[in-house]
Amino acid sequence: MSLRIVVCVKYVPDATGDRRFADDLTVDREDVDGLLSELDEYAVEQALQIADGADDAEITVVTVGPEDAKDALRKALSMGADKAVHVEDDDLHGTDVMGTSLVLAKAVEKTGYDLVVCGMASTDGVMGVLPALLAERLGVPQVTLLSEVSVEGGVVSGRRDGDTASEQLQASLPAVVSVTDQSGEARYPSFKGIMAAKKKPVQSLDLDDLGIGADEVGL
Repeated sequence: MSLRIVVCVKYVPDATGDRRFADDLTVDREDVDGLLSELDEYAVEQALQIADGADDAEITVVTVGPEDAKDALRKALSMGADKAVHVEDDDLHGTDVMGTSLVLAKAVEKTGYDLVVCGMASTDGVMGVLPALLAERLGVPQVTLLSEVSVEGGVVSGRRDGDTASEQLQASLPAVVSVTDQSGEARYPSFKGIMAAKKKPVQSLDLDDLGIGADEVGL
């Protein structure tokens, strides 16, 4: 059976650009360039390496955000992911990390998964709590802040590095893991990969598709 890997990624404002706030005190993203969160690139890379070591694996990247968020998905697809899921809905505007974790959990469940890989944090909010919230909503184990990760025999294993020591951790699949920026350099998309990404499927979902009410998310 194919190893189903889901990578949760985020489309974030370019840190080098100007930032403004809208009237509702959310970040005004209309005129700000965005990109795939750099810390999520490490998650995509580790998913690709896990897939390379598996007999059969499929990688799906998932994001929640406006139309422009598809750019983050295309970047991940050009790196080598197989397909993508984009959750977009006007009622998601201003959603906090609790609401985002709910939406991602429903999208991950709908997609089907054995392993969920996340970056250690997003480069805009830098909270780092979403992987734990996601694991709680999915009801599966979490192994976070890994600098090394592998999957074998239905078990995900990894190394977490501290200031003075390291620890080896593992969990049975299905599980959620997060990886740090010390897990290995993310690959650059090749021209062939960029062209191939244009043909890879991107599924669009909204709150109704996920069975989520507007009162559960947003401002």
